[in-house]
Amino acid sequence: HAQQEPKLDEGGRRVYAEIELPLVPVLAEMEAVGIRLDTARLGEVEADIEGRLAEVAAECQRLAPRPFNVRSRHELRDVLFDELGLTGSKKVKDGWSTDSDVLEKLVDQHPLPGKVLEFRSLDKLLGTYLKKLPSYVASDGRVHTTFQQDVAATGRLSSMDPNLQNIPVRTFEGRRIRECFVPGDGFVFLSADYSQVELRVLAHFTHDPVLVAGFQAGEDIHRRTAMELFGVGPLGVTNAQRSAAKAINFGLLYGMSAFRLANDLQIPQAEAQRYMDAYFARMPAVRGWIEQTKEEARVAGFVTTLHGRRRVIPEIQAATFQERSAGEREAVNTRIQGTAADLIKIAMIRVHRALVGSRARMVLQVHDELLLEVPEAEVEAVTALVKREMEGAAELLVPLAVNTAVGRTWEEAHG
Repeated sequence: HAQQEPKLDEGGRRVYAEIELPLVPVLAEMEAVGIRLDTARLGEVEADIEGRLAEVAAECQRLAPRPFNVRSRHELRDVLFDELGLTGSKKVKDGWSTDSDVLEKLVDQHPLPGKVLEFRSLDKLLGTYLKKLPSYVASDGRVHTTFQQDVAATGRLSSMDPNLQNIPVRTFEGRRIRECFVPGDGFVFLSADYSQVELRVLAHFTHDPVLVAGFQAGEDIHRRTAMELFGVGPLGVTNAQRSAAKAINFGLLYGMSAFRLANDLQIPQAEAQRYMDAYFARMPAVRGWIEQTKEEARVAGFVTTLHGRRRVIPEIQAATFQERSAGEREAVNTRIQGTAADLIKIAMIRVHRALVGSRARMVLQVHDELLLEVPEAEVEAVTALVKREMEGAAELLVPLAVNTAVGRTWEEAHG
């Protein structure tokens, strides 16, 4: 510590002293508290998913011209590309790749790739969670994950042994796994998550009038963006237009190309390019900030978050266009995601301090969400407290907003 501290710049020192160090006891307590797992219910889910996996495996055999091992990439490759004559799109050293992104592109050509993807996702859930989670249950009936502060380059927390941050959010099966996490007797779960925090950070950084005005007025930001993009009034925005605006809003944070947007929205690439051009024409401050961030990263070799966390980006000086582009995407994404990561960490420290004297306690942190176990009698008071502390984590140009929900399982609270 004595040797390392002098190496920190002022921002690094602030991140260390005001965020990372005060967070240590908070995480230690969360790890010690753990989260209760209903193993009987998990066993039922496991049996159901094993049954479903067997059905999907049989379906894969039915769709293939001959019996094959679904888990074997070699056999799958032979069936898809040699026997069914589908078109591969990525080479690996011994032939065509059967990675998930390749299979996704083949979904429209034949029903087999889609079924293989379904098989893989069920197989992964079984292997990663359903069969392994019970072995992590301690004598208190609870799972005690380990939170890591220094693994993700953006500053986000990660969780391991088991990783509880990776349970799929959008799939039915992922939801069923989260239903098996339950609060202690006399308690309920309270989920509190930042609403569109990364877009609010973008609004703060760019000072873009459309984003800033939309968030300050508490509008639906995707609808507001669609109004700008398509030149329609609030009542004229269709669902498809709002979806397009949403895809661009979030895609920008990750350096999305017109090709990717066209894929996501299932529209021609030229149309996707028009959408992006129109977006930047209406919101030039966003493009200006993105270009400025890339330039600063090229000159300095690193980027910093709002709170001073630094990430070195050597790829931005790479010889190949591909690597440089990846570095540029990383630069933009790190400033946004890294700032959001700092905000949630500050929020956790604030919530932890404010809960002194209460029996409520934080049990999990996943992306922009905090999960707390709260005595039933304290739900109203703790909800107000958590909202206040999370929304007060930073003074941005636009307000931070927090959604809360209460439930008898993690899924119910999360949903």
